[in-house]
Amino acid sequence: MKKPSAHTTAVLQALFVTFLWSTSWVLIKFGLQDIPALTFAGLRYFLAFLVLLPFFFRSGQARAARHITRRDLGLLILLGLLFYTITQGSQFVALDLIPATNFSVLLNGTALIVAILGILLLHEYLTRRQWGGMVVFLAGVALFFFPYRFPPGAALGYLVAVVHILATSFSSILGREINRQRTLPPLTITAVSMGIGSIVLLGTGLALEPAPRLNLQSWLIVIWLAVVNTAFAFTLWNHTLRTLTATESSVINNTMLIQIALLAWIFLGEALTPLQIGALALVALGALLVQLRPSPIVQDETL
Repeated sequence: MKKPSAHTTAVLQALFVTFLWSTSWVLIKFGLQDIPALTFAGLRYFLAFLVLLPFFFRSGQARAARHITRRDLGLLILLGLLFYTITQGSQFVALDLIPATNFSVLLNGTALIVAILGILLLHEYLTRRQWGGMVVFLAGVALFFFPYRFPPGAALGYLVAVVHILATSFSSILGREINRQRTLPPLTITAVSMGIGSIVLLGTGLALEPAPRLNLQSWLIVIWLAVVNTAFAFTLWNHTLRTLTATESSVINNTMLIQIALLAWIFLGEALTPLQIGALALVALGALLVQLRPSPIVQDETL
């Protein structure tokens, strides 16, 4: 048999990572039945941080990290609080309040906000195709939620989802700026920011929420999310970025919307109408058009 090329292997690996990330949404939904949201998120990312620590020390980057400037340390602390404490904490809270598919539709709006912030903060201007993608995306969202009837109590969930989208967008811009400077290795950025953010997130959850009583299933979900869907998946994703272009990574990452919808239908019973299925296609297409750029961009490797 002919051995797959490095590019084909990278594509398959990236698709596998997006599948793992999509299953996270289902596993989080199951775990939230027994574990409070903030504590759940804190446990996931703190355990993932502990998994990354041996690699961080073995690589020798821990010694180099002692010489981080105050400015860089301040940026890493801000990134940790923004990307892990706020972004991941709000994701778990939102998933506790609204359907996974609805949340994933809104989350694709991150591409639009990042594009706008890129104009304002990084001077990365959009093409006509990207502006057209924004229109297609917004049309898809409008169709998906038509006729705009929301269950009682869902308003808080959608508000938290908006907080998550904004935090994701700003952390993406901040992460891109830190990586673009190329003064710190990706593993250092990830380990330091994840350690700071996860400790604050876990501490907040333990302080504000009732003490969790984790059974065997709960522990298995937390450990799987931390080790496989976070530490392993993010490492493999960053590995694929050595081969795939920014455009290819965007296309592959965009498949998560469909994957989450299918998994939510199979395992969570979140059925979709034909109109919503068509709207999902528009949302995916619009987000993809916004993410496609005429030339490669710096990859965000802070995840």
